[in-house]
Amino acid sequence: MTSGPQGTGADRDPGLQPERTRLAWRRTTLAGTVAAVLAVKSALHGGTSAAGITVAALCCALWLGLLTVAHQRIRALAEDGEPALLTTRHASVAVLCTVALAGCAVALVL
Repeated sequence: MTSGPQGTGADRDPGLQPERTRLAWRRTTLAGTVAAVLAVKSALHGGTSAAGITVAALCCALWLGLLTVAHQRIRALAEDGEPALLTTRHASVAVLCTVALAGCAVALVL
Protein backbone atom coordinates (compact mmCIF):
# COMPACT_ATOMS: atom_id res chain seq x y z
CA MET A 1 0.00 0.00 0.00
CA THR A 2 1.32 3.45 -0.88
CA SER A 3 1.50 6.40 1.45
CA GLY A 4 -0.58 8.71 -0.73
CA PRO A 5 -2.30 9.16 -4.07
CA GLN A 6 -0.40 8.00 -7.08
CA GLY A 7 1.90 10.69 -8.50
CA THR A 8 2.63 12.47 -5.23
CA GLY A 9 6.12 13.61 -4.32
CA ALA A 10 6.63 10.72 -1.90
CA ASP A 11 6.43 8.15 -4.71
CA ARG A 12 8.35 10.19 -7.27
CA ASP A 13 11.98 9.64 -8.22
CA PRO A 14 13.54 13.13 -8.52
CA GLY A 15 16.19 11.84 -10.94
CA LEU A 16 13.79 10.91 -13.71
CA GLN A 17 12.63 14.37 -14.81
CA PRO A 18 16.11 15.83 -15.39
CA GLU A 19 17.06 12.66 -17.27
CA ARG A 20 14.02 12.93 -19.55
CA THR A 21 14.80 16.60 -20.14
CA ARG A 22 18.44 15.82 -21.02
CA LEU A 23 17.26 13.19 -23.48
CA ALA A 24 14.81 15.66 -25.03
CA TRP A 25 17.60 18.21 -25.51
CA ARG A 26 19.75 15.53 -27.13
CA ARG A 27 16.93 14.56 -29.51
CA THR A 28 16.44 18.21 -30.41
CA THR A 29 20.12 18.67 -31.22
CA LEU A 30 20.10 15.46 -33.25
CA ALA A 31 17.13 16.69 -35.28
CA GLY A 32 18.86 20.05 -35.76
CA THR A 33 22.02 18.27 -36.90
CA VAL A 34 20.09 16.26 -39.47
CA ALA A 35 18.35 19.40 -40.75
CA ALA A 36 21.66 21.28 -41.02
CA VAL A 37 23.40 18.41 -42.83
CA LEU A 38 20.50 18.02 -45.27
CA ALA A 39 20.46 21.78 -45.83
CA VAL A 40 24.16 21.82 -46.69
CA LYS A 41 23.72 18.77 -48.93
CA SER A 42 20.80 20.45 -50.69
CA ALA A 43 22.75 23.69 -51.12
CA LEU A 44 25.71 21.92 -52.70
CA HIS A 45 23.72 19.43 -54.81
CA GLY A 46 23.53 20.26 -58.50
CA GLY A 47 26.06 23.07 -58.41
CA THR A 48 26.76 25.84 -56.00
CA SER A 49 25.26 29.30 -55.91
CA ALA A 50 25.94 32.27 -53.68
CA ALA A 51 22.42 32.13 -52.26
CA GLY A 52 22.66 28.40 -51.54
CA ILE A 53 26.01 28.75 -49.80
CA THR A 54 24.72 31.71 -47.79
CA VAL A 55 21.66 29.79 -46.61
CA ALA A 56 23.79 26.73 -45.83
CA ALA A 57 26.19 28.88 -43.79
CA LEU A 58 23.23 30.42 -41.96
CA CYS A 59 21.91 26.92 -41.20
CA CYS A 60 25.28 25.95 -39.76
CA ALA A 61 25.39 29.10 -37.60
CA LEU A 62 21.86 28.43 -36.33
CA TRP A 63 22.76 24.83 -35.60
CA LEU A 64 25.78 25.97 -33.59
CA GLY A 65 23.56 28.36 -31.60
CA LEU A 66 21.11 25.57 -30.83
CA LEU A 67 23.94 23.22 -29.92
CA THR A 68 25.44 25.80 -27.55
CA VAL A 69 22.16 26.39 -25.71
CA ALA A 70 21.43 22.67 -25.50
CA HIS A 71 24.91 21.86 -24.23
CA GLN A 72 24.62 24.49 -21.49
CA ARG A 73 21.24 23.10 -20.46
CA ILE A 74 22.43 19.48 -20.48
CA ARG A 75 25.39 20.45 -18.29
CA ALA A 76 23.11 22.31 -15.87
CA LEU A 77 20.83 19.28 -15.62
CA ALA A 78 23.76 16.94 -14.99
CA GLU A 79 24.83 18.84 -11.87
CA ASP A 80 23.87 17.49 -8.48
CA GLY A 81 20.87 18.94 -6.72
CA GLU A 82 17.97 20.91 -8.10
CA PRO A 83 18.72 22.11 -11.66
CA ALA A 84 18.39 25.82 -12.36
CA LEU A 85 15.38 26.96 -14.36
CA LEU A 86 15.79 27.59 -18.06
CA THR A 87 16.03 31.34 -18.53
CA THR A 88 13.75 33.17 -20.92
CA ARG A 89 16.75 34.28 -22.95
CA HIS A 90 18.05 30.74 -23.45
CA ALA A 91 14.58 29.43 -24.27
CA SER A 92 14.07 32.24 -26.79
CA VAL A 93 17.41 31.52 -28.47
CA ALA A 94 16.60 27.80 -28.69
CA VAL A 95 13.18 28.49 -30.23
CA LEU A 96 14.57 31.11 -32.63
CA CYS A 97 17.36 28.79 -33.80
CA THR A 98 15.00 25.86 -34.27
CA VAL A 99 12.37 27.82 -36.21
CA ALA A 100 14.96 29.66 -38.31
CA LEU A 101 16.76 26.40 -39.07
CA ALA A 102 13.49 24.88 -40.27
CA GLY A 103 12.81 28.00 -42.37
CA CYS A 104 16.23 27.80 -43.99
CA ALA A 105 15.74 24.13 -44.73
CA VAL A 106 12.39 24.87 -46.39
CA ALA A 107 13.97 27.69 -48.42
CA LEU A 108 16.63 25.32 -49.72
CA VAL A 109 14.12 22.66 -50.69
CA LEU A 110 11.89 25.06 -52.59
